[in-house]
Amino acid sequence: MSHEVRTRLWIHNEAVDAASGLTFDTTNPATGATIASVARGAAADIDRAVASAREAMASPEWRGMDAHKRARLMWRLADLIQENADELGALETQDNGKPYFEARKVDLPSVVENFRYFAGIADKVGGETIPVSGPFLNYTMREPVGVVGAIVPWNFPLSLAAWKVAPALACGNAVILKPAEQTPLTAIRLGELAAEAGFPPGVLNVVPGFGHEAGAALVAHPGVDTVAFTGSTEVGRIVARSAADTLKKVSLELGGKSPNIIFADADLKAAIRGAGTGIFYGKGEVCAAGSRILVERPVYDEFVSAFAARAEKTTVGDPMDAGTRLGAIVSEEQLERVLGYVEAGRSDGARLVAGGERTSVDGKGNFVTATVFADVDQEMTIAREEIFGPVAAVIPFDGVEEAIAIANATEYGLASGVWTRDAGKALRVARDLQAGTVWVNTYNQYDSGSPFGGYKSSGYGRDLGVQAALDKYTQTKSVWVAVDG
Repeated sequence: MSHEVRTRLWIHNEAVDAASGLTFDTTNPATGATIASVARGAAADIDRAVASAREAMASPEWRGMDAHKRARLMWRLADLIQENADELGALETQDNGKPYFEARKVDLPSVVENFRYFAGIADKVGGETIPVSGPFLNYTMREPVGVVGAIVPWNFPLSLAAWKVAPALACGNAVILKPAEQTPLTAIRLGELAAEAGFPPGVLNVVPGFGHEAGAALVAHPGVDTVAFTGSTEVGRIVARSAADTLKKVSLELGGKSPNIIFADADLKAAIRGAGTGIFYGKGEVCAAGSRILVERPVYDEFVSAFAARAEKTTVGDPMDAGTRLGAIVSEEQLERVLGYVEAGRSDGARLVAGGERTSVDGKGNFVTATVFADVDQEMTIAREEIFGPVAAVIPFDGVEEAIAIANATEYGLASGVWTRDAGKALRVARDLQAGTVWVNTYNQYDSGSPFGGYKSSGYGRDLGVQAALDKYTQTKSVWVAVDG
C-alpha cells in the first residue's frame, strides 16, 4: 500500500502552491506522526479556483460537451478510483484514523458506485413540455447551476466528496472542493484522477485549507453559484448567513443526535448488533450515529448487559491492521471533546457500564474505548449534545408513545432506527419520527439512489437520489414559443 503523498492545491488541472506560500501539517491520529505538509489555501487561492471554474463553465469543451461524453468521463473516473483503491484507502486511514477495513472495503466501493450511478443520469437531465393556454409551445430545460462550492468534513472525506462532486459533475457544473484541514489527502488525489480521466481544466478544483480562510472565502465568493456543505450545525448556520449576502443556493447536511429505538418484541440479538454498528462504526464520528439507544423496559436490563459486553469486545487497534474495527479519533482536539462528554455523563449521574477511557496502541495515538452509559435521561448532556465519538447513551422507555416523544425531543432530525417484529408498529413509528432517514431492523444503510439529509437543526436539502441531485445542481428555464403566425 505504498503511495506518494500529494501536498499542493489542485487548480486548473495543475498542482500549485498556495499564493501565500504557507502550508500546514496533516498528521496520523493513530501515531501522531506528520504525514505531509499541505499547501494552505486561502482567499487568493479561492479566487484562482473560481476563475478556473468559471472559465470551464464558459468553454465549449465543458459547457458544450455532449452529455454522453460527460457520462463516459465520470465512468472513467470511477474506474481510476477503483484501480487506485488500495492507495486511497491507505491515505484515508492514515489521515483520518478509521480502520483500513472501513476505508477500503466500505468507503471506496461506495465512492466508485456513486460516480457510476450519477454517470448514468448525466444524459438524462431533461425537461418537460407543458400544456399552457394560448397558441404557444412551452417547454422547460434543466441547466447547470454553474460553479459549485463543495465543503466536506473529516469523518468520511472521500465518500462525502463523492456525494457532492459526482451529481454536480453529472449535471454539468464545475466544482471547487474544500476538504477538511484534518483530512485533505484523498481530495487532492481525486482532483488528479479527474484530470487523468480527461475532465477539462477547471471542472474540478481542490483547495485544502482552514474553514475560516478557504471555507469562508468559498462561501462568500460572488463567483460561486451554490454551496453544498456537510459539517456541524454551528458552522452550517455561519455558512447559511454568509451565503445569503450573495443569494446563492445552499444545502446543509449537519449534525445529529439520532435515536435507535429497540422495542421489546425485536430480535434482540440483531438489535444489539445493529446498535453496535450504529454507534461504534466509524468510531462514532458519524453524523447519523445512533448515539441515543432507546430500549423498552421489559428488555432493558438484558440489553444493557449484552450491549456492554459487546462494547468491551470492540477493542481499539492499529487502523492499518485488517482486523481492527475501532480506530483512532481524528485529532487530539476531538479526543478531548469526547473525553469531556464522558466526564459529563459521569457528573450527570449516568451509569458507566463499558469503556470511558483513553487508551493507546503501542503507546501512541488518539484512542478511546467503546463507551456505554446506561440509565440516561433526556436532560443529561450526553443525551442532548452531539458527541461525535464512540459513546452510547442508553435510555429506557415505556411504550410506543413515549418512544416517539423521547426520540423527537431533540433539536436534531438526521436519522433514526426502529427495531421491532411488528410491521404495523414499525410503519407507525417511521411515520411519526422527525428524521430524514428511518432504518427499520437495520442501521447505517446508504445508497446513491436514496436521498439523505435532515430535519430541523440537522439541515436542509438532500445528498444522493436523482431528484435531489437535479433540484440541487440544476436550474430550470421555461421557454415560450408562439406557434400561431
